Amino acid sequence: MKLAIVRQRYTAFGGAERFVERALAPLREQGLELTVIARRWEGAGDTAAFLRCDPFFIGRTWRDVAFCRGVQALLAAGNFDLVQSHERIPGCHIFRAGDGVHATWLDLRDRARGGLAGLATALSPWHRYTLAAEAATFRHPGLRAVICISKMVRDDVARRFGLSAERLPVIYNGIDLEYFHPRLRAEHRQGVRRELDIADDAPVIAFVGSGFERKGVFRLLQALAQARRRDLVLLVVGRDRHEGRCRALADSLGLSARVRFLGGRQDVRPFLGAADVFCLPTLYDPLSNAVLEALACGLPVVTTTTCGAGELIEDGRSGFVCDALDIAALADRLDRLDQLDPQAARAAVAGLTLTAMAGRLADLYAELT
Repeated sequence: MKLAIVRQRYTAFGGAERFVERALAPLREQGLELTVIARRWEGAGDTAAFLRCDPFFIGRTWRDVAFCRGVQALLAAGNFDLVQSHERIPGCHIFRAGDGVHATWLDLRDRARGGLAGLATALSPWHRYTLAAEAATFRHPGLRAVICISKMVRDDVARRFGLSAERLPVIYNGIDLEYFHPRLRAEHRQGVRRELDIADDAPVIAFVGSGFERKGVFRLLQALAQARRRDLVLLVVGRDRHEGRCRALADSLGLSARVRFLGGRQDVRPFLGAADVFCLPTLYDPLSNAVLEALACGLPVVTTTTCGAGELIEDGRSGFVCDALDIAALADRLDRLDQLDPQAARAAVAGLTLTAMAGRLADLYAELT
């Protein structure tokens, strides 16, 4: 079977890109002939062919329109049995909704920002194009299936676009359960804490992600300041243009001594090994690889009702789930971290192996051809 996977641009810190990169080798073992279609791709290696689609553009709206049309022209040649797009491109056989539903993200973001945020969104050419492309993708007659990476996404797509459950398989991302493992605690805890000047017995919260506004760093800092516990230390791992604002907020809240901003890192495992719990108070996240990886490391997770990974968490055992905008509730959960069970965290993702994911994908491809 000849399968094309479409993703516009590889970003080393991107969850969707890491999914594709990790899925390629297991999928090839299933007997698939793989081609990655992208503007730039640095992760495919020898596991897949690379087909460049890099039309000229100025600005992000033109960028997305040009890439969409370029991919559609490539697909018109009919050289692939199935085409799975990770971008909103009408006409592909499979759409993997790894970024969730853009319309839902905008609704949640505008509600959180308040004021004239909704008007600004409505006037944005890029958002208007993306919403139109999203609707056209879901409603295209050639679409055979939408891979939903959580039940939250499945239910949202069904509600907004009227697709039947049969066309909305839920396939969670797979994790390398040996690469992300509780033994990282023994390997990295003392060394990282010594490097960052953190006491061995201090309770450490890890946050990993880029896009601080969406993923809740500002709210996490406010909750940390409100929490009764004053011994909690926060590691913020991720690259974001608003880091300066976050640092200023931490300073104004008196948290400078308890927060470490560590920037983007290719390998986050040392920081997961140094932590006791993981927190992602995201406004919207279809699943979050970072949450899955933290659970695999035996870190209980505090996240939100608008994070798809929250459906894997047993509230009060492997983590806590609360409303993304309820800072008081988040502060309360931070005060109760000692109640959580690391073994329950690891058990929550024990079945989400890369092999299991590849098998489910291969079964889906066989059903669709």
